[in-house]
Amino acid sequence: MKALLTKFFYILLTCVSILSCREKNTTSLPAPVIDTAPFNPASLTTKKEKEIYRACQAFYQKQFKYNPLNGGFLVAKNGKILFEAYSGNLHYGANDSITMQTPMHIASTSKTFTAMGILYLIQQKKIFLNDSLQKFFPSFPYTGITVQTLLNHRSGLANYMNVMDPKNWKDKRVSNQDVLNFLIRQKPALQGQPNRQFTYCNTNYVLLALIIEQITQKKYAEFLKEIFFDPLGMINTSVCNGDTQRAFAPSYRSNGMEEAITWLDDTYGDKNICSTPRDLLRWDQALYNNTLFTKETLNSAFSPYSFEKPGTHNYGLGWRMHLLKNNKKIIYHNGWWHGSNSSFYRIISDGITIIAIGNKMNKQIYKVKPLIEAISSVRFSGKDTDE
Repeated sequence: MKALLTKFFYILLTCVSILSCREKNTTSLPAPVIDTAPFNPASLTTKKEKEIYRACQAFYQKQFKYNPLNGGFLVAKNGKILFEAYSGNLHYGANDSITMQTPMHIASTSKTFTAMGILYLIQQKKIFLNDSLQKFFPSFPYTGITVQTLLNHRSGLANYMNVMDPKNWKDKRVSNQDVLNFLIRQKPALQGQPNRQFTYCNTNYVLLALIIEQITQKKYAEFLKEIFFDPLGMINTSVCNGDTQRAFAPSYRSNGMEEAITWLDDTYGDKNICSTPRDLLRWDQALYNNTLFTKETLNSAFSPYSFEKPGTHNYGLGWRMHLLKNNKKIIYHNGWWHGSNSSFYRIISDGITIIAIGNKMNKQIYKVKPLIEAISSVRFSGKDTDE
């Protein structure tokens, strides 16, 4: 009997050990290898790298000549930084230079994390794309809206920023739960029938963040930190709110006047992640190596879902896309909130990444198409020898 109990104990101990390892493997992933040293053009050794560097340098100098970037700009190929520049101060007029460790508000580029967080849970079969919203919110008043129509902006829901009355929020800021409660109680009219057309809407991603919290029983910020930020070495990335924005990620109008924190500054999922170009490069590289997501999951995220209007632009599951004349697909997302801007562009076929973040309103951040075309003109096939 004693021998049987001993054998059972070791079997149980082995099972617990295996389950522990499996649980650990879901969050302890190999961080992308990104150089931690300051960028030095002398580190570029091949003709193609140097040609891309010169194209980036010419673009950067021209693009921000009259309206200097107050932030960071980075271009990489296959995770190797080929151009990087930081300028300006975090607090306008202060002596606190923006560096590669300075987190800034990436605004709607935050949606890429929310979307991939949902897809991570779908991979684990904890939720499904065709799940209706009533599964998570039984009192939700609109039928026909699913997880997928939230992800691809085809829900038809009204944008909470436009339909909630700011007069009702003079003394406090709106939470994600407040947005859901408003939809349930006030039932604002839909912008269109579900899955009939693409209509970009922040409400979708506020609700997706709530779904993440309901399924995982963790705060959105905790979930992203555990599943993405910490395992990928994104040490300068976090979910922020109105208070933390004011503390370490203020934003400014183009004239240098600081933007005030408003009643809309605590909602997350649609915005409110602060990060750096280098941390976003880690995020970019994690979407290549299949350690986080299967090829099927990534294909679903980067596929177009809206075809009502002809054109080269479309939207996937948390990602915008644009088809260039040379048939290269650009996967990207832009962001704007108060005076903060961000752009995050990925030319997957070439392994090229372009990232810009600024905390002083500067629309030049979004105008990267000439740089993409210049980089795309560099031949990536054939032998690339050292000079």
